Amino acid sequence: MNNTLRSVLAVSVIALVTALLRFLPFVLFRGKKETPAVITRLGQVLPYAVICMLVVFCLKDVSFSVWPHGLPELISCAMVTALHFWKHNTLLSIIAGTVCYMILIQSVFI
Repeated sequence: MNNTLRSVLAVSVIALVTALLRFLPFVLFRGKKETPAVITRLGQVLPYAVICMLVVFCLKDVSFSVWPHGLPELISCAMVTALHFWKHNTLLSIIAGTVCYMILIQSVFI
């Protein structure tokens, strides 16, 4: 099998699974007046769990024992947290934190 066919098959399978996962809740809960309690609870809990996993993933390789001792990461995390509590805008917080981090590692902590 050549690489082009393999790539087309991989993208097709990924697209099919993604579409199936998007449509599955509508198929499962078709005709029900209210959302089941389990789904409502997951909607409340999962966003926080995903954010915690992302923070752990982003900070797992930070070395606090060598220069700059994780300062760019800590400053950027503090900025994201402060902006989110101030503006309650997730997209703004993430973009500003990313820009802050990139500025710090590109020009301040060289």
